[in-house]
Amino acid sequence: MIEVRPGGRRRIDRVLSPDYIADLDRLDLVEVRARRDDAAQEETDLSYLRRLLHGRIDIVKAELRRRAEGGSEPVVDQLAKILADKAVAPAMGSGRHQSFEPSRAESHRRHIEALVSDTDLTDVAALPDERLDLALRTYVAEESSVSQRRREVQAVMDQLNEEIANRYRAGSASVDDLLAAERAKPDEPSE
Repeated sequence: MIEVRPGGRRRIDRVLSPDYIADLDRLDLVEVRARRDDAAQEETDLSYLRRLLHGRIDIVKAELRRRAEGGSEPVVDQLAKILADKAVAPAMGSGRHQSFEPSRAESHRRHIEALVSDTDLTDVAALPDERLDLALRTYVAEESSVSQRRREVQAVMDQLNEEIANRYRAGSASVDDLLAAERAKPDEPSE
């Protein structure tokens, strides 16, 4: 489960702290934008973790379905189809554009692997039903937790975006100032 630790140093602890969005009207616009970007990065990471969980849930469900239907084709042979089925299905969720890349991809992968110790999904056919049932329940519970935290982070982002929009509406912020600030930033090195 994704825990939020009051006073914690992790990004999710900061973003979901009540202080993070308290008195936004007293912060300068640069700080409000920085907080919004920090929250957006956390949302990206949570979305990535959620997608990893969905993949594992889909694999376990496919194996359980194969067993229930008496299928003989190994799930690994169907892997591309299993994972692609959801990719072309109607979008579920916030539909937000994400301009950030996951910053903790390896950490998220290790987190998911640790959820169900000794459950290796590279050979799901070799796992007994009870291990698959446990894996499915564990992954679904974790996905629910990640989704809840993601919604909470999105609510923070919404408040930060609303504060920025209010400043533009009130005239205390201008697009000209934003463009000037962007031009003043040093060029980022290309890779």
